Amino acid sequence: MADQQAPPQHTSDRQAPPHRTSGQEASERQVSVPQASELQASSRHQVVVLALDGLLPFELGIPQRIFGKARDADGRSLYDIVTCSIRPPGLVETDADFAVLVPNGPEALATADTVVIPASYELGPVHDEGVLTPELAAALAHIRPGTRLVSICTGGYVLAAAGYLDGRPATTHWMHAEHFQELFPKVRVDADVLFVDDGDVLTSAGVAAGIDLCVHLVRRDHGVAVANDVARRTVVPPHREGGQAQYIQRPVPEAQAATTTAARAWALARLAEPLQLRDMAEQESMSVRTFTRRFREEVGVSPGQWLTQQRVERARHLLESSTLSIDQVAHEAGFGTPQSMRQHLQTALGVTPTAYRRTFRTGNTSGIPDVDNDLLHSGS
Repeated sequence: MADQQAPPQHTSDRQAPPHRTSGQEASERQVSVPQASELQASSRHQVVVLALDGLLPFELGIPQRIFGKARDADGRSLYDIVTCSIRPPGLVETDADFAVLVPNGPEALATADTVVIPASYELGPVHDEGVLTPELAAALAHIRPGTRLVSICTGGYVLAAAGYLDGRPATTHWMHAEHFQELFPKVRVDADVLFVDDGDVLTSAGVAAGIDLCVHLVRRDHGVAVANDVARRTVVPPHREGGQAQYIQRPVPEAQAATTTAARAWALARLAEPLQLRDMAEQESMSVRTFTRRFREEVGVSPGQWLTQQRVERARHLLESSTLSIDQVAHEAGFGTPQSMRQHLQTALGVTPTAYRRTFRTGNTSGIPDVDNDLLHSGS
């Protein structure tokens, strides 16, 4: 991963709330989390979660639940997860009736391969003015260049206030998207998607979209099979269709009984075939125009974009789990030619089909042809 330059951090002189130590309010319920010192000797990818005052316990638990369930073929953990605060070890307030005992201070951020910033309802000047408090700025300064940065929901305000999102695409909870864009005009906000992957900086929409993003990261790091296993263990879909646009309540919604569900099921059963938009529309007895509009309303993307997503997922699965040649995978996934599949995988994943298979293929590979079809069909 390329070194990430520390962005200009905008700070505020507003005082942070007084730090509460573990000896205060002893009657309050506490939840303990692992210490960074216990995990520093590990060679596994280290995820450090930054717990801010006013955090939402649900979002705080997402990284531990998703990354903590990722296992290799031998059942070994693929990630270590550490939680830290911007202050020395102690209690961090939540938006619930309990606090969380966090045993790591901001220095744990220096050990991270990935930093995750969950949502908080007490961001203060970060939310109101788009600037960091000196305490938060000092904590973020521990992050090493090249560290992958992830935000869940309104955690994106922290990344934006620190300058990490300047000139980048990003998202946040749809209810905050307009305010987010006004506060951070240099950020290219997309309020319709569940998450945005911009390489070394990733942002999610609200609440459960943090699960989608973390599962996506497991898929990106370790392939479809590991991500699907995590999703099954967590009882969530490995890939949720559409974006958060489908959850926004629209004024005076158009009454409609018909959906595009049958057309999607029909298409999924025929991904290897050439599929036309009019054929999908006919499955719902709609005009192409009506079908396209209804499809985007329900799924959040166009029928063509959705088909490409499904074909990429089919290709990934076949590259990981089958001994089919690259040509055969391209045909079964519906891309028609290896060149087309190569182009789409390069766009979606940043790697060629052969490179993806080499990285994520599980089990015996003796039946897979040794010929590098990517090179054969690249013209080089």
